[in-house]
Amino acid sequence: MNVLGRHLLLELRECNPTYLDDLEYVKEVMVGAAQSVGAQIIGESFHQFKPQGVTGVLAIAESHISIHTWPEWGYAAADIFTCGTTVDPQEAAQILIEKLESTRPYMTEIRRGVEVPDLVSIP
Repeated sequence: MNVLGRHLLLELRECNPTYLDDLEYVKEVMVGAAQSVGAQIIGESFHQFKPQGVTGVLAIAESHISIHTWPEWGYAAADIFTCGTTVDPQEAAQILIEKLESTRPYMTEIRRGVEVPDLVSIP
């Protein structure tokens, strides 16, 4: 089976806590990242937590971009999952890293849909 999609898991440490607690800013950054890589936004949902934090999901035709923030820790967890070859999730990830001012980002990429002999099949 060919790779059907690329799924990036982002650990965004040492971010600007003010940005992480600003729903409109987080939304603007995510929408901007999606648009800049040519993703087609088909839906969205964002929520501001009290006393702090933001969560958000962009449904894109290519799959999704999501985030959950902990301003008190300067930390955000984000997912970027894209199917096909027209959208580069790593470009979108770099935008999130830069705009949230993460000084210690960590990224894991999972190739979705591939056959990997080492994986255990769950019945």
